[in-house]
Amino acid sequence: MPTRLLNDRQIRPKEYRKWRDAHDRFERRAKDRQLIDDLKASIPSDGLKNPITLGISERYPDDVYVADGHHRAVALIDLGIPTFAFQWYWIRSFGVHMERAPFPPRTFRL
Repeated sequence: MPTRLLNDRQIRPKEYRKWRDAHDRFERRAKDRQLIDDLKASIPSDGLKNPITLGISERYPDDVYVADGHHRAVALIDLGIPTFAFQWYWIRSFGVHMERAPFPPRTFRL
């Protein structure tokens, strides 16, 4: 997945209002800042050890968000890494289902 899609319109952070809010919080807290620094040191040589998890709601299929991996996403954005590994799931009326199928085709607004 192209890292440039990690923005406030296309693939949003679930736990934060905007990506800037995630950056700011991680910068303020020493534990988070250290984790980001560690990721930024390891990603160029080792890549992501765990993929970023994306969620899509059945109710709002155009709404894609990072469900798990906010620190990894911020590190990727800061490093300017062009693509990232991910897994994804649907949130459906009968529960959450982690998918093995390819990510559904979408037209992201650029």
